[in-house]
Amino acid sequence: MARKKLIAANWKMYKNPTQTEEFFRAFLPLVFEHNRDEIVVCPPYVDLQAALESAKGSQIAVGAQDVYWKDEGAFTGEISSAMLVAVACTHVIVGHSERRQYFGETDDTVNLKLKSALEHGLTPIVCVGEVLEEREAGLTEDVLRRQCLRAFNALSAKKAAKLVIAYEPVWAIGTGKTATPQMASDVHQLIRGEAAKAFGEEFAAQLRILYGGSVKPENASALMSEEEIDGALVGGASLDAKSFAAIVKY
Repeated sequence: MARKKLIAANWKMYKNPTQTEEFFRAFLPLVFEHNRDEIVVCPPYVDLQAALESAKGSQIAVGAQDVYWKDEGAFTGEISSAMLVAVACTHVIVGHSERRQYFGETDDTVNLKLKSALEHGLTPIVCVGEVLEEREAGLTEDVLRRQCLRAFNALSAKKAAKLVIAYEPVWAIGTGKTATPQMASDVHQLIRGEAAKAFGEEFAAQLRILYGGSVKPENASALMSEEEIDGALVGGASLDAKSFAAIVKY
């Protein structure tokens, strides 16, 4: 069975609710009746309501950029999976490289967040990837194996059914450098192998692995034509409706 590609927009810390509504007004007509791929937009928390209302009646899903692993409690500033589900979010990004780099996210907190998201029926997009020093030192495989092993810890294939992985070579984010389609494809094979070890061959064959790292309209079709690449996690290029629509229609 062919894996349905997932194209996800990560808006990071951009746009307010009014700008969110403007984006959807421009974007929806451009992807009207586009059903080949699953499309999800992940805006900041304060824009979730505007995004969900704007996307109503369309095929566009809405996700969050992060989540906390407890359901409720004295955790100032945090948002739980249960809260995301309550407002009708369906997806969530977990372990983005910027969360790891600036906010102390570890492989172990990624595992806790992943479990919470899955328990509440969300589709988690778990990010893995190496930084430039690691790639240059030839440590890419070790780093990815460690990230996958710890993220998948104590999870069953049944529980992990909705899991999506995004490979983001951190050295290619916002730098304009892109891993070549072949480089990305090789890494995706490695990740699929780790998933097979954790959850079995059948699970791994169905697992969607997205590529994220300076995806633009110009390189989208070359990346998407690789058999191992099951979609994209798009940063900067997803902020503009025309540019994101061009990527969706690669």
